[in-house]
Amino acid sequence: MSAETIEKRLAILEAEVSQLKQGLEKDAVPWWKKWAGAFRNDPYIEKAVKYGRRYRESLRKPKKKRK
Repeated sequence: MSAETIEKRLAILEAEVSQLKQGLEKDAVPWWKKWAGAFRNDPYIEKAVKYGRRYRESLRKPKKKRK
C-alpha cells in the first residue's frame, strides 16, 4: 500500500471514531435508567416476582425453633 492510501484510510477511521465518541457522549443516561419502571403495575411481572421470591425462600434453611 502506498503512504497516500494509508493516510486516506486513517482519516476515514479517525472520522468514524470521532462520530462514535460523539454518540456515546450524547447518550450519557445509563441503560438501566431507561428501563427503570418500564414494567410498573404489570400483573405478569408482579406474578413473576412473587414466584421468584417464593422460590428463593424455599431454598433457605429453616430456622431452628427456640425452646
